[in-house]
Amino acid sequence: MRLTRAGEYGIRCVQHLARHGKGTLVSRKEIAVRTDVPPHFLAKIAQQLARAGIIEIQQGANGGYRLLRDPSEITLLAVIEAIIGEISLNDCVGRPESCHNSPLCTVHRVWNKANQQLRATLQEADFATLAKEDPCCLTPFPETAGHNGPIGKK
Repeated sequence: MRLTRAGEYGIRCVQHLARHGKGTLVSRKEIAVRTDVPPHFLAKIAQQLARAGIIEIQQGANGGYRLLRDPSEITLLAVIEAIIGEISLNDCVGRPESCHNSPLCTVHRVWNKANQQLRATLQEADFATLAKEDPCCLTPFPETAGHNGPIGKK
């Protein structure tokens, strides 16, 4: 299994919003620039995150996105699955009915265990914790470039 670009972009979006906290409206332009996500792609991803109840979209000239939940309540697993659907390492784990050998197969048991461990690891990683760490993929936003304080604060 490989994380899709859409899944990665969803994580970047939520990670940026988590740095601002629950309920803070952040402009689409700021998110797109700071996370290096193309604006048209960001709009599609935001729709999926909104359907999952992770963010709210505010339309209009002063619109943007805001987290609906505290970052500590949002996990990597929730964001990834909001974008790409349920994670499974292969078809025999995600759709056991697709393989008539699944119930008896020793390899299936290994895949299933690995899949459970992956899901558990992603479920343990919440965005409050991730937001405290140094940013890994953010580019300077013109209004905050060169400023050493919190993002968006002057």
